[in-house]
Amino acid sequence: MDRKLIVDSQDRLSPVAAAPRLSKSKFLSGLQCHKRLYLEIHQPALATPPDASMQAILDMGTEIGVLAQQCFPGGVLVKAGFRQREAAVAETIALLQDPTVPAVFEGAFEHDGVLVRVDILERVQTGLGESSSWRLIEVKSSTRVKDVHLDDLSIQSAVVHGAGVNLDATCLMHINTGYRYDGGVVDLQALFSVEHVSEAVASRRTLVSERLAAMKAMLSGAQAPLIEPDQHCHSPYECPFWAHCTKDKPPRWIYHLPGKKEMVSQLVRQGVTTIDEIPEGARLSDAQQKVKHNVEWVSSELGSLLRSLRYPIHHLDAETVMLAVPRFPSTRPYQALPVQWSNHIELESGEVMHQEFLHTEASEPRRRWAEALIESVGDSGSILVYSAYEAGLIRQLADTFPEFKSALREIEKRLWDLLPVIKDHYYHPAFNGSYSIKSVLPAVVPSLGYSDLAIQEGGHAAAEYYRMVFVETDWVERETIREALLRYCARDTLAMVELRRVLKGKAERQGEEKVMRGT
Repeated sequence: MDRKLIVDSQDRLSPVAAAPRLSKSKFLSGLQCHKRLYLEIHQPALATPPDASMQAILDMGTEIGVLAQQCFPGGVLVKAGFRQREAAVAETIALLQDPTVPAVFEGAFEHDGVLVRVDILERVQTGLGESSSWRLIEVKSSTRVKDVHLDDLSIQSAVVHGAGVNLDATCLMHINTGYRYDGGVVDLQALFSVEHVSEAVASRRTLVSERLAAMKAMLSGAQAPLIEPDQHCHSPYECPFWAHCTKDKPPRWIYHLPGKKEMVSQLVRQGVTTIDEIPEGARLSDAQQKVKHNVEWVSSELGSLLRSLRYPIHHLDAETVMLAVPRFPSTRPYQALPVQWSNHIELESGEVMHQEFLHTEASEPRRRWAEALIESVGDSGSILVYSAYEAGLIRQLADTFPEFKSALREIEKRLWDLLPVIKDHYYHPAFNGSYSIKSVLPAVVPSLGYSDLAIQEGGHAAAEYYRMVFVETDWVERETIREALLRYCARDTLAMVELRRVLKGKAERQGEEKVMRGT
């Protein structure tokens, strides 16, 4: 029986507990960072819960996993839950021994203190009297094979092989973005690609035993290993303990320096711990220099650039949804489909009007989106955006709908991107090196932010849109989501209105001060 754990505030464990059982996700955590694994096992409450965007990604992975099972007719799901270890293992053994079962879904295997659940085990046809062999298939919602997938398969195959199962091949099943959906029933065989990665996995499997031994020895310690937060905290996944591990770092911690983190690592090796300690002569980029100097800066050209805008000034933001499984003809997996836009229009008189569009039906959204946008922006005035994203969407639609090509090309010519203008001509210390509108807005316009909104960023908006249109059946909840989506998108364009106004005022004041100084 495991001994009771008592954990203090310094990541210490007392008394030492019996070695915990690991899983494939815990193994991957340990490969990323031993401290992450230690905290996941002994102090999981210190983790930051996944935000709405991350939860949506996790949910999508689950949906794709279930869909992939349809590619294996007759396959049987192990019904015992993830916490029913012994029952799941026993049920899996029974299915493997049943020659009529062509595939096993969520099979449970345990070896060397590690429990894994395998997405798909497909029986390979063998000759009479021969024992069965199997293909181990991991399902991912990604679009290609990544190194972390090979590590994932290495621990799975090691445990399955150690449990006495003969593996014929190890494969990764992922989304094929080359599949074009033409309507009707989705062709699952074309939607998914299955790549044989047995050789690559085999080379990594030779390291599993040594890696597990190191992890188990580390976990038996009385405190978490002393590992400084660094680039590894964000690759291959964002570590949920980032906030915990960095809570005592100074506001001007060197890791907050923007740009390539190789520069940060180089400075750390030189003993630099804060941005203010960066020595003179260090080869910093323009953006890094601004962060180091930590003062508000206004370019002498900002005012003339902002005055070049033509009224009526439109402030445009678009939102999209990317479906792993395409639902509309002539679309591909993960293709960005525009479903919403907001347009705040400022007249020369200073009056501001607001127009918006949100496609709320489970039908092809692009045509209606384009028609409504063409009508809203008309044929005059600059169209302010914050990134090149809208330009890409408009070009895509111009190529898709020949009848809109001329109008959309003209709209594209009128786009005016505020993001590079701010990057090149304005800086505020509160940006902390980030030019995301979520960082820029509260620094420049403190009275306006996103904290009062139910939806506060694009990934969450996409997830909620999907839920509203394709999942939710309660009309009250659907209406709640619709209102939240409209408020979020409208905030983005109102933010551009206020940002432009405040920046214009700063540029004008700078010009007046120069005149007074006679410069």
